[in-house]
Amino acid sequence: MKTALSWSNLGSLVATAMVVRTAVRDIVPPEALGALRALSARAVAALFAQPTDTIVVHETDANGVPNELYDAAQLYLGARCLAAAHVLHLHKAHAAPDPVASLPDDHTAHDTFRGVRVAWTSQRAEAVGTYTASFGGGPARRYGPPVSVGRQQRCLVLRFPRRDRDAVRGAYIPHVLEAAAALRRSMRERKLYTNNPGYCGGGGGPDEHQMLWSAHPFAHPSTFDTLAVDPALRDAIRADLLRFVRRREHYARAGRAWKRGYLLHGPPGTGKTSLIAAIANLLEFDIYDLELTTVGSNSDLRRLLASTRPKSLIVVEDIDCSLSLFDRTRTPSSPTTDEGAEQEDNMVSFPPTMGPGMNRKKISLSGVLNFVDGLWSSCVGERLVVFTTNHVDRLDPALLRPGRMDRKVELGYCKGPALRVLAKNYLGDCGGIGDDDHEAVLGEAERLLEEVQMTPADVAEVFMGCDGDDGAHAALQKLVDHLNSKRIVQICAGSGNV
Repeated sequence: MKTALSWSNLGSLVATAMVVRTAVRDIVPPEALGALRALSARAVAALFAQPTDTIVVHETDANGVPNELYDAAQLYLGARCLAAAHVLHLHKAHAAPDPVASLPDDHTAHDTFRGVRVAWTSQRAEAVGTYTASFGGGPARRYGPPVSVGRQQRCLVLRFPRRDRDAVRGAYIPHVLEAAAALRRSMRERKLYTNNPGYCGGGGGPDEHQMLWSAHPFAHPSTFDTLAVDPALRDAIRADLLRFVRRREHYARAGRAWKRGYLLHGPPGTGKTSLIAAIANLLEFDIYDLELTTVGSNSDLRRLLASTRPKSLIVVEDIDCSLSLFDRTRTPSSPTTDEGAEQEDNMVSFPPTMGPGMNRKKISLSGVLNFVDGLWSSCVGERLVVFTTNHVDRLDPALLRPGRMDRKVELGYCKGPALRVLAKNYLGDCGGIGDDDHEAVLGEAERLLEEVQMTPADVAEVFMGCDGDDGAHAALQKLVDHLNSKRIVQICAGSGNV
């Protein structure tokens, strides 16, 4: 009986609800019904939703100093989270290759990091007094410092589940900063610097870098794929460089400055300058081309070193011709010999005397050693020091030890693998890929290069006369003829007939 009464009551309740629903539809306007549904949905969402935390990142502080986190977040969002956005801001700086997207005001972008979903909203808020980021769990306007200067500025509001607070603050924010830094490196225009002759500096300040160095855009096309060197050597250098830039913590743990020295040596025309450009392009470093003969003293050299910036490649080309850095352990040659006369000429102090009474100090070997591996060498992080020379045997051993020149790279005469790279660079795929005639000529050239010394620069000069597919075979044959001529001269010279 009780069960029958319960089912009867339930049926009456359902029937009453249907009558009320029909009456409401007939009496209440559709707009009011929509508002009631939205209100009900919000109530249900508030009842069952997870609590959230909020981080407010203002564009500047009270003094107008830009907030690095705000700029990084905008750059990060533009590159990672706005691909499908219906509205975005686009900005292109002068000479920049591409425009940069950013999040417009009153719009939201979503991101996911390690399974955590976050929302970024760009809006305008009261300018803050002392802080550029604040933490809380309610509306963004309630957070931040209590001081207001009565002006509006842009800010980014980051919202995320409260349970993921540690992941967002401890990992996601550093991830945004690191990703933005990588994006800036790939977007920035890299520079080639050379030291200004005659300026000794000493004033310090932010303008000293500009006084000490002249900047020019760096746009050298050389890459590791176009280097005419042995593939095993090329891959080993590339792996060593990439390992170096990843090991900041390792260098700090070992108590060493985050730098590495390279000595590139070999005959002229073997690709030392091309390798330097390829290194700069691989690591996206600026180049500081240091001309030692224009530096007046060791103190000026230290000042130049201190004014360089991180992520830089400091290059001294032909170090054996710049200063008196000859091997002190060698017995001096007789002044009457040609070699001794040449060494005497190179032992003069640089820069040369400007005139009577000038008494300019010269750079010493000790000054260069301190430049490479002294206390001043640790003043700028993530840096490569590269010396080049055609005569490594003339340099003092103190300059060559590990810690100063950590890796010595010998670039020699052109051989088969380097020839194939040059053929592809200058002649295209027809220079030895999939064509029996080209392979035959290339094979003959490779065999001759084992007997005849020819630099990659000389081979490239032969190929420069080739223009398009029609001249590829002719260029290869011209190289073979040139090698045969050199081989005959070499044989005649060895037999004494020349």
